[in-house]
Amino acid sequence: MSNTNPLLDFSGLPRFGDIKPEHITPALDALLADCKATVDQLESPDLPADWDSFVTPLDDATEKLGRAWGIVGHLNSVADTPEQRAAYNENLPRVTEFWTALSQNEALYGKYKALRAGAGYEALNGARRKIVENSLRDFRLGGAELADAAKERFAEIQERQAELSQKFSEHVLDATNAWTLHIDDEADLAGLPDDAKQAAAERAKAADKTGFLFTLHFPSYFPLLQYADKRELREKVYHANAIRASEFGPAELDNTPLIKELLALRAEEAALLGYASFAEVSLVPKMAETPAEVIGFLRDLAVRAKPYAERDVAELKAFAKVELGLDDLKPWDVAYASEKLREKRYSFSEHEVKQYFPEPKVLAGLFRVIETLFSVRVKPDEAPVWHPDVRFHRIESLDGRLLGQFYIDLYARAGKRSGAWMDDARGRRIRADGSVQTPVAYLTCNFSAPVGGKPAVFTHDEVLTLFHEFGHGLHHMLTRVEELGVAGINGVEWDAVELPSQFMENFCWEWEVLSHMTGHVDSGEPLPRALYDKMIAAKNFQAGMQTVRQIEFSLFDMLLHSDFDPAGEVGVQQLLDTVRAEVAVLIPPEWNRFQNSFSHIFAGGYAAGYYSYKWAEVLSADAYGKFEERGGLDAATGAEFLETILSVGGSRPALDSFVAFRGRKPSIDALLRHNGMTEPVAA
Repeated sequence: MSNTNPLLDFSGLPRFGDIKPEHITPALDALLADCKATVDQLESPDLPADWDSFVTPLDDATEKLGRAWGIVGHLNSVADTPEQRAAYNENLPRVTEFWTALSQNEALYGKYKALRAGAGYEALNGARRKIVENSLRDFRLGGAELADAAKERFAEIQERQAELSQKFSEHVLDATNAWTLHIDDEADLAGLPDDAKQAAAERAKAADKTGFLFTLHFPSYFPLLQYADKRELREKVYHANAIRASEFGPAELDNTPLIKELLALRAEEAALLGYASFAEVSLVPKMAETPAEVIGFLRDLAVRAKPYAERDVAELKAFAKVELGLDDLKPWDVAYASEKLREKRYSFSEHEVKQYFPEPKVLAGLFRVIETLFSVRVKPDEAPVWHPDVRFHRIESLDGRLLGQFYIDLYARAGKRSGAWMDDARGRRIRADGSVQTPVAYLTCNFSAPVGGKPAVFTHDEVLTLFHEFGHGLHHMLTRVEELGVAGINGVEWDAVELPSQFMENFCWEWEVLSHMTGHVDSGEPLPRALYDKMIAAKNFQAGMQTVRQIEFSLFDMLLHSDFDPAGEVGVQQLLDTVRAEVAVLIPPEWNRFQNSFSHIFAGGYAAGYYSYKWAEVLSADAYGKFEERGGLDAATGAEFLETILSVGGSRPALDSFVAFRGRKPSIDALLRHNGMTEPVAA
């Protein structure tokens, strides 16, 4: 079977050119049977509870299942077709059922407890001891200590949650793909940059239409909000995006009932496990200890940030009224007015900056930063890919040793989930023959594709996103831990996993970096120092507004999972409205249904964890402070960051890794300074 089914070939990299939807079910049949046979053997009372006899065989079997299912899930995210989706959904319950049963297996739980209590435990290295501790915790959270009837209900809840989360994601993608805006008269697009119009014209031509075609994929619709002079056009696009997957569209794509059921199931799961809320369950493997601690952190940050946000809004409204004739600033005016204010105040536009960031220069500059900081080489490599736009690279040590590899898929397209993310294609571990299995990562973004025969050009925000995702990739690929469960990002507390990603963003503001990664798409001239100085002056433009917006999402998520009754009189929208009344400075229209496409918490693993972005930003800003103290792009400090944080993965608590790098516990001061929130706001 492994010779004919590419999903069962683990000899190298995934055979994306050969994988078809019809391979999925037979591959899962074989892999699930192998896993169940292995579990049956390991349950034997005669089998000793030691690492080599027990943990290694279990890892070997489940890793193959995880890798194959990871390929299937990845294709479902980046190359969605009706056939692929059907095969994925057919097998999702089977895979969920297996992992749930494994986490509830009392015999395996007993083996881990025996391993922990045995004489050989202290002889294990730190990474293996951490895996044992994590496993015991995960068995408890997986329901291993529940009575039989409760276990059965717990398993039903897991399967239903997996199904609902997948449906949520599908509804968002389908609602996004279903909407298009066709414009024939170019005069309606006054204010829109030429490259945005050219992309829309090429999109129309591909659809056998005249004029211009826009979609709800971010690179297509956002330029309309940011640049289009026609207010009615901005309103139409804003409205379409704000009501995706809600009751205002097709009933079959409405995520409202899914949200309600997911919240009820999460609350029931928590109650079965003996916790007061799902937020408490979510925080068990995280750095933060209680929902109250997280809520206090968010509200404290909101108090600090809101005066700056209120100043930002007051300035924007005054400018829009005087300069743009907008007496009543509407949500669909905010991006447009903000861009006009930025242009007036700092004498440059985002579109002007964008021309200096063509894709080849950006990637070369990114790779230069990585090579300088971590003493590695990034080189082109070859592998089968799922789309012609995908590239593949390798990271080597200076002596030519392979450290890791990555796929990079940069452009938005139909059938591809929105957003940007890094995912694990394969983790680092020692194989049975003693060789090292090197890690492989997927790096996925949704940027504008090339138009007019020129390279793709990226906004500075997109460059930040690319560096961010690559930070996750480095965490995964530069690990030196050789135990799969805590290698790379595995086993890292969720609220610390954003540390390397947000840390990498800082280098996108350094002259030493930008001077080597920019070149005008037409002339090839590097970013002028005068324009860079304007960018730095504008770095914290509307930082207050952006901060309270993130706090709004984070506080909504945490309250939704800690202090909210899904069956109560207060609905999800009412809770969101209450949060906005507390922390927001811009209130959306009453028909805005942001939550219906909030995939992070309903389909992306961030439930009661969205605060992690701000939590980890404290860590990342403080960590980058050490580089600032040493002049920026410093190889010696990069070596320390690699040694104390990236290389150790999840083999020790994240706080211990941070303290090892910084010499002390984290401070919020650097975050406030980076966001320009240290000086008092003028009355």
